[in-house]
Amino acid sequence: MDLKLAGKTALVTGGSKGIGRAAAEILAGEGCNVIIVSRSSDALAAAKSAIAQKSNVRVDTVAADLSDSATVNELARHYPNIDILVNNAGAIPGGSLLNVDEATWRKAWDLKVFGYVNMCRAFYALMQKRKRGVIVNVVGNAADTHDPEYICGVAGNAALAAFTQSLGSVSARDGIRVVAINPGPVATDRLVSLMKKKARDRTGSEDNWKDLLKPLPFGRGATAEEIGAAIAFIASDHSGYTSGSVVTIDAGLSARAQAF
Repeated sequence: MDLKLAGKTALVTGGSKGIGRAAAEILAGEGCNVIIVSRSSDALAAAKSAIAQKSNVRVDTVAADLSDSATVNELARHYPNIDILVNNAGAIPGGSLLNVDEATWRKAWDLKVFGYVNMCRAFYALMQKRKRGVIVNVVGNAADTHDPEYICGVAGNAALAAFTQSLGSVSARDGIRVVAINPGPVATDRLVSLMKKKARDRTGSEDNWKDLLKPLPFGRGATAEEIGAAIAFIASDHSGYTSGSVVTIDAGLSARAQAF
């Protein structure tokens, strides 16, 4: 399917690895010029090289910490004409209420929750002037599974899902679509880290962390490419009537109304 994205420009945060990199590669494959943002210069260089080898598009990289609102505003000043914003930066740590201290909680939310809000504020205003644009917030299904051993992520993701629904409920009047994607477990390094943390909290050892993946549907996590493809489709005009929605991609996990 031709997503008719050729010639458009997409900015992807957390774009050097995992879901963000997969989304950037797929968007580039559809002809999008891409700007990938991450804190790691080395990872950005590797991602740029991989994309450039596959796709004949412009690839810009920006090494930046998006927990700083001044950095967000500078990014918007430098790239005022993007068509697609994919907010994906931020990894909220696992742990129960008593295992996540205030400093850790605030640091995680500064990047993912407030980072997304600040990015939306900065780039929505620019899209509003042009009366077009798409914002895709990659959130996570913890807002629905309510896992108490991932409570910081549960609360943060719930906030971002509601934020996306609220903004996307009125964005059509500005010619903008705002959509959230809630992936379930995705086979990335981050999933491994979360499962090891959960295993330590439960048993005192991370040795058996793979056992926690056995109950997953299809016996696996999603691939980053599966989520990236969904991002590209939602960003395209083929999904042009989608806004204010939360699209859950977790093979039914959250429909069980329990954490796996």
